[in-house]
Amino acid sequence: MAPLRMCYVPSRDVVAKDSARSPRPALLRPAAGPGGLRLKVVRHHRLGMRGPPCCLPETGTLTQTQEDRADSGEKNGADGTGIGAEAGQDARQGARWQAGTISVHGGERAGRPRVSDSLTTPIVQTSTYTFKDTAELIAYQEGRFGSYEYGRYGNPTSRACEEKIRVLEGAEECLLSASGMNSATTLLLALVPAGGHCVVTTDCYRRTRQFIQTVMPKMGVTSTVIDPSDLEALRAVLAQRKVSLFFTESPTNPYLRCVDVPAIAKMCRESGTLVVIDSTFSTPCNQRAIDLGADLVIHSATKYLAGHNDVLAGAIAGRADVVDAVRSLHNVLGGVVDPHAAYLLLRGMKTLNLRVKRHNDNGFELARRLEAHPKIARVYYPGLPSHPDHEIAKEQMTGFGGVVSFEVEGGLERTSKFIDCVRLPYIAPSLGGVETLIEQPAVISYWDIGPVKRAELGIKDNLVRFSCGVEDFEDIWEDVSQALDQI
Repeated sequence: MAPLRMCYVPSRDVVAKDSARSPRPALLRPAAGPGGLRLKVVRHHRLGMRGPPCCLPETGTLTQTQEDRADSGEKNGADGTGIGAEAGQDARQGARWQAGTISVHGGERAGRPRVSDSLTTPIVQTSTYTFKDTAELIAYQEGRFGSYEYGRYGNPTSRACEEKIRVLEGAEECLLSASGMNSATTLLLALVPAGGHCVVTTDCYRRTRQFIQTVMPKMGVTSTVIDPSDLEALRAVLAQRKVSLFFTESPTNPYLRCVDVPAIAKMCRESGTLVVIDSTFSTPCNQRAIDLGADLVIHSATKYLAGHNDVLAGAIAGRADVVDAVRSLHNVLGGVVDPHAAYLLLRGMKTLNLRVKRHNDNGFELARRLEAHPKIARVYYPGLPSHPDHEIAKEQMTGFGGVVSFEVEGGLERTSKFIDCVRLPYIAPSLGGVETLIEQPAVISYWDIGPVKRAELGIKDNLVRFSCGVEDFEDIWEDVSQALDQI
C-alpha cells in the first residue's frame, strides 16, 4: 500500500463561489485599498487556504490525492474532489446553524486534516512540509496545487482555528498570530503607511495606545485621540486630513465604553478610512462588528475565545483583501501561533457560546447588585441603564460580557484592602477565562507611571476591574460581599 500523502483539495462549489466573489488571479498583484492605500498581498498558496465568506466553511478538506487514494484502494467523493457528501452537507446545514453550533463544528467538519477518521482536529506538529517531486513544487508555487510550505506561512491546525473564528465573525478571512498585541501591531504596521495618520479612542488598552503613540511616530505616523462617543471629533479629523485607519475597542478597557460602529463605519467609508474594532471584550457571540460595518475585527484570543487562561494567541478577521495585506507582513515578521496553542484555542472555542452565556449572566447580576451597594461609588457595565453607552450597547450587543468595572468608596489603600479580602477570585491581569479574576488597574497595569499620569489617562486609584468566570454566581457574590464588609 502506498504511503498516504495529504493535500488540500477545494470543492468545485467553493472555487465557483470564490471566483464569483473575487475574480483575482492565482498570482495576486498589489491592489489599491480604501482611499488609494496600496495593499500588498501575497500568493494564494501562502494565504492559508482562504475560503469564501459563508456562515460555515466550504473550503474543502485536507485529503489524500486521487492517485494515492487509488493506490490505497480508497474512493474519492462522488464529486471527484476527495471530499464526498459530508462537506457539502456541512455547508447546507451551516446556513441555518447558530453560534453555539458553529462554535462546536465551524472549521472542523470540512477544511481540516483527516487522520485515521479522527473526530478532533489533530495537532500537526511540524515546522516544514514536503513535496513528492519538482513538478508538484512548481504547481504549488504557481497556485495550482494547494498545500503548505513552511510553518511561518501556515499550518493545518491553525487553519482550522482560523476558519472557526472566520465563520463565527461572519468574515471573509481570518489570520491567527502569537498574541493579541502581535495582531494589533502587525495590523497597524501593515495598514498605516509611513507618514500616515490614525485615530484611536481615549479608553483603550494601554499597550495598544503605547505602540500607536511611541512606536508608530518613528515611521512618521501621527495620531488623534478622541472620546469613544465623540462622533463630531471624528468627523472633524476626517474632514481635515487623510486618515488611514480608525482603531478602537468596543467595549473598551477598562470603562467598557461602546462605540456606534454603524455611524463610524459610514463616516469612515465616505473618506476611505479603514475601521478596526477590537472585539476582545464582546466576542462574536455578543457582537459581530463586521455585520455592523467594520472592515476588520481583532481579538486577544487569549481571553474569551480560548477561555481557559492557558493560551497566548491573537486573531484578525474581516475583509479578505485587507487580511491578506496583513498576512503578507505577518509572514515576514513571523509572529505565528504554534500548532499546540492553536489546538488549545480550537478546543476552547467549542464551548465559547456556553461560556459566554454564563459570563453574561454573572457579569450582569454582579453589576446590578454592586450598583445598589453602599460601599460602591460607581459601576461601569454597558448592560446597566446608568452606563453612558447603554443605548448603543442595547442596539449592537446581544449580551454585555463578564467584565464589570467599579469604583470602591475610598482611595487606593481601601480599594487594595477590598481586593486582598476576596477569596474566590485570583488577583491577576487578563479576563475571559473560566476562573474569576480581579485587579486594581492603578496597581497592576499603571503603577509604573505614577499617580499624576494615571489621572491624566483617567485611571482612578479606586477603580476595580472584575472579570467574572463561570462559577456559580451566588458563590461569587458571597465572596464579594464578605470582602466589602471588611472595609
